Amino acid sequence: MNSSAIAAGHAARTSRLPAAIGALMLGLVILFGVGFAQGQGDVFHNAAHDTRHTMVFPCH
Repeated sequence: MNSSAIAAGHAARTSRLPAAIGALMLGLVILFGVGFAQGQGDVFHNAAHDTRHTMVFPCH
């Protein structure tokens, strides 16, 4: 394996890392935002009912 192939592989990994971290953070914000939502409880509750039970958020 030559040095340009190694450098290309490293660049591909480092360019994916911010996207992966951003996707993880967005998913956590959505999950916990829905899990702890109070104002629009019925709409969010119905949309995420099974997920809330899976993640052990009380909803009843």
